[in-house]
Amino acid sequence: MTATGPPNQERMSELRQRMPAAARRSQLLAVALGRFAAGGYHETSMEEIAEAAGVTKPVLYQHFQSKQELFLELLEQEGRHLLRDVETRAAAETLPYHRVLAGFGAYFDFVCHRTSAFQIIFGSGARLSDEFTDSVRRLEEAIASVIARFIEADIDEEHRDLLGHAIVGLGEVAGRRWVATHTDGGLDPAEADRLATRLADLVWAGLRSLPRDGR
Repeated sequence: MTATGPPNQERMSELRQRMPAAARRSQLLAVALGRFAAGGYHETSMEEIAEAAGVTKPVLYQHFQSKQELFLELLEQEGRHLLRDVETRAAAETLPYHRVLAGFGAYFDFVCHRTSAFQIIFGSGARLSDEFTDSVRRLEEAIASVIARFIEADIDEEHRDLLGHAIVGLGEVAGRRWVATHTDGGLDPAEADRLATRLADLVWAGLRSLPRDGR
């Protein structure tokens, strides 16, 4: 008769080792994201990540040569996710106010549903560390560029760029405050919608006063 009980530790280890490389890499990134968000970059060790993922350190190092490489890949991966969502949702709208609202909606949905990713990108650790400053700055500039492109006003490029960065900064500060004041529970998607609307109203009040072509 074949045993039907739960697999023993040796069998579970064997199953883990058989995970395809791409799936294993994705799993390690997901585990590392949670650990970095909870403990910070410098306080989180590769050994801790490997243990949480149920693998040995050599397996972890097969995929990422260093903790810095692992963290940078997370920054790039999650940054692309945020940038794509903001750009796609804003581009889907045709009315200027709706574009502003859609952009903020995508941003705060990211904060709400990918809170750990938001924390590692825009938390003080990544922003202040020389190792990651350039990566965070490139993401901020990319989002600001997307926003600036959608501003319908008769203004020069320097002015447009300034407004794009100002809007990004507004979202970051509001997002960090939201996360910091809700540490005891999950973030409410309905609150994400309210934040998006409030900031969109604030920004639109300024954008609609800008000169338009032909004025």
